[in-house]
Amino acid sequence: MAKKKQSVPEYGTVTRKGTLYYRTRITDADGKQVSLYATTCEELYEKQLEARRQVEEIIFHRKHPTVAEYCEKWLLMQSAKVSAATMKGYNQNMRNYVIKPLGDMYMEEVTADDIRLALVPLSKKSEGLYATVNMLIKCVFYSAERSQLITHNPCVGISAKGGKASKKKDALTDQQVAVLLDTVKGLPPYLFIMIGLYAGLRREEILALQWECVFLDVRTPYISVRRAWRSEHNRPVISTILKTPAAKRDIPIPKCLADCLHEAKANSISEYVIADSKGLPLSYSQFTRVWQYVVVRSVKERTYYKYVNGQSIKYTVKPTLGTTQRNNPKIRYTLDFDVTPHLLRHTYITNLLYAGVDPKTVQYLAGHENSKTTMDIYARVKYNKPEELFEVVNDALNQGNLDEKLPISMVKE
Repeated sequence: MAKKKQSVPEYGTVTRKGTLYYRTRITDADGKQVSLYATTCEELYEKQLEARRQVEEIIFHRKHPTVAEYCEKWLLMQSAKVSAATMKGYNQNMRNYVIKPLGDMYMEEVTADDIRLALVPLSKKSEGLYATVNMLIKCVFYSAERSQLITHNPCVGISAKGGKASKKKDALTDQQVAVLLDTVKGLPPYLFIMIGLYAGLRREEILALQWECVFLDVRTPYISVRRAWRSEHNRPVISTILKTPAAKRDIPIPKCLADCLHEAKANSISEYVIADSKGLPLSYSQFTRVWQYVVVRSVKERTYYKYVNGQSIKYTVKPTLGTTQRNNPKIRYTLDFDVTPHLLRHTYITNLLYAGVDPKTVQYLAGHENSKTTMDIYARVKYNKPEELFEVVNDALNQGNLDEKLPISMVKE
């Protein structure tokens, strides 16, 4: 049977630069008129059909986006109001844990079971990561629901609890603090560690600290937190935008830290308290190298890989406390405990609570926006010593005390 001849419509013509073209107009996905040109009616007709197909596809995807398409749109909308560091985390988590399992599905096709299945691999990850991805999924689908792209939100009823509970790290003891300071004395991370232990600043606050915010020649020396550091493409960016409004605070400092800062300021060539050899704020890789002075002096188990006859051989080394590194005798393994920049701050907050400072004051000094963060630490410090609670509990449950509190009619004769 002969193929039916395609009916080609007649088009108007227009001359451009001496050449005769056939022309037609179509309406694009945004409702704007777009002109199409061709030298023959058949060619123009094919262009018109292809353009209409593309417009229909765009309109369809706008009304029925896939999870991957809407996630990209949601991320773009968030980029105007969150920091670059936060966006980097959002992008990474969205691609690895949302787009990868659900990306090819249309938004209206996703069910609660699909979301639960996507969260299954995260049950083996940390509690924090699980909560973050759970939040991202819910934000995406709640946004789609508000935009009327979906009629039913599959996130309703999805629990936010999941993942492995992270092990709570205990603050450094006085003995551990002494060992740590003795270990790094005279080394690049010493000043950073002193500020963390005795002022409780966050890492980004220490790395952005300028001398103009360190007041040493006053009756009560103090530090003003006004700037924050972040890294973009391994370049330091100093901003006045802090983690939360509560992060803006003035912190009185003890004499040991004031003396340390006096000495550092006398030898400084930079406006920054922590700076590189050129007086500039540290980049991410520079800070990592500075902190490596601490890492290499710990007895934490290390894993190395060596190539032998073209094969990668794994070696595990467990340094012995008190010994020196084989290739560098100047490095002695003196730290038998883990130390992180955040642990310095946690130690500062814990010591304040141990000293009896009221939680509201600690909340201000720590720059906590939410009092729950401070109270969680307070509860661990206050109620983690049964021997100190014995008398309190004993007095509260003492029968004699109970008799005094009971109504007369209930007290035994």
